[in-house]
Amino acid sequence: MSLFDLRLQEIHKRLNDRSLSVQELVDHSYTRIAEVEPRVQAFLKLDEEGARAAAAQLDELLVKDNSDKGLLFGLPIGIKDNIVTEGITTTCASKFLANYDPIYDATVVRKLKAAGSVTIGKLNMDEFAMGGSNENSAFHPTYNPWNLEHVPGGSSGGSAAAVAAGEVYFALGSDTGGSIRQPAAYCGIVGMKPTYGLVSRFGLVAFASSLDQIGPLTKNVEDAAYLLQAIAGHDGMDSTSAKVDIPDYRAALTGDIRGLRVAIPKEYMGNGIDPEVKERIQEAIRVLESLGAVCEEVSLPHTQYAVAAYYLLASSEASSNLARFDGVRYGKRADNPENLLDLYHKSRSEGFGPEVKRRIMLGTYALSSGYYDAYYLKAQKVRTLIKQDFDQVFANYDIVIGPTAPTTAFRIGEQVDNPLTMYLNDILTIPVNLSGNPAISVPCGMVNGLPVGLQIIGKTLDDAMVLRVAHAFEQNTEHHKKRPAL
Repeated sequence: MSLFDLRLQEIHKRLNDRSLSVQELVDHSYTRIAEVEPRVQAFLKLDEEGARAAAAQLDELLVKDNSDKGLLFGLPIGIKDNIVTEGITTTCASKFLANYDPIYDATVVRKLKAAGSVTIGKLNMDEFAMGGSNENSAFHPTYNPWNLEHVPGGSSGGSAAAVAAGEVYFALGSDTGGSIRQPAAYCGIVGMKPTYGLVSRFGLVAFASSLDQIGPLTKNVEDAAYLLQAIAGHDGMDSTSAKVDIPDYRAALTGDIRGLRVAIPKEYMGNGIDPEVKERIQEAIRVLESLGAVCEEVSLPHTQYAVAAYYLLASSEASSNLARFDGVRYGKRADNPENLLDLYHKSRSEGFGPEVKRRIMLGTYALSSGYYDAYYLKAQKVRTLIKQDFDQVFANYDIVIGPTAPTTAFRIGEQVDNPLTMYLNDILTIPVNLSGNPAISVPCGMVNGLPVGLQIIGKTLDDAMVLRVAHAFEQNTEHHKKRPAL
């Protein structure tokens, strides 16, 4: 058995009784990375020297201080490479930031360090989080541990693959249009997008600021609750951070969902959903019903407009956020420019990949004079309608469920030349980012040897209910216990 197959409580117990050291956990992580990383390629940067130094300090603390440490103490974690880490290069998987060494930690990284977690390295992603397959990384693709010919999903594909392959105990990702939940579904793990504003975005390199959200990728729901507990909370460094009390997410894992009202949008089970994926979701619905939940079909009528609205809004925000990458202050700087405008042009042309350029151009067009009202403003109005759809459903139901993705992971190279097809893979996850609601993906079965994800969506700030339903489902199935045979 891998050390990383042990439950958090067991590792915690062994660390406190000195039968296990933090150094052994870190050694285990790097040993596993050495075994599988040539095939999976989940990491962009390893910080072995820093991790071993941190492990030595934590082991010394265990000897000196007999007080009980938190459950995350000593656990190896991977960080998506758009979350800044002091002393560890943060590239966003882009040539533009290939030499960027941050001088501070993101708030979530600082919180995890305070909890005693050990950062193993930075994880691969689609460049600037723009993509759904991890094929848009400027450095190399990541491969799905369940089948190395298939994508791990994106943009947090490196984070999902590393957890699925047992390289780290858990990982952090970011979710702008499904970038935690979709790769979690493709890789057969748990991935959660918290309520917008619940987790600080300070230190997250912005893609679309009104949509981006950091969240956990873990092997099971219990671990997701522990990780969310550690990183949630108000942060004065983030102007969109919610000033709310953080409940005990661990206490929500009761396993009891009797009487809960579960909504199943007909739009999430209609055309475009693979029949075998739909079958796994229907099996999951029967599990929830057997536990006492009441499941009924509902409608979210504006779902059909979500993809169009999202790509206008996200691209518009990206064109604004990425204007800071100009070759002047940091990152890629073109050689021998003729003038300032030529510096901007050459630096951005050489530094950005094709998908990033595509979205900057789309966003700039949508925001331009004469098109703002027709595109950007109209997309904002559609966003409001999508939010109202969820509000109306949640007036009568506790939770909304459906597939996380319409299909299982597709083959590498299969869709990379067809961006419109690629965009449609996020049709089931995008509405949640537009509305700001919390959602989680949990494994609910397999199709042709590839995992299927069940998406559970909750009311705004009711992340505890999302975890409660996900945990109840998980405890009554065996899907989360399956591991890829690398």
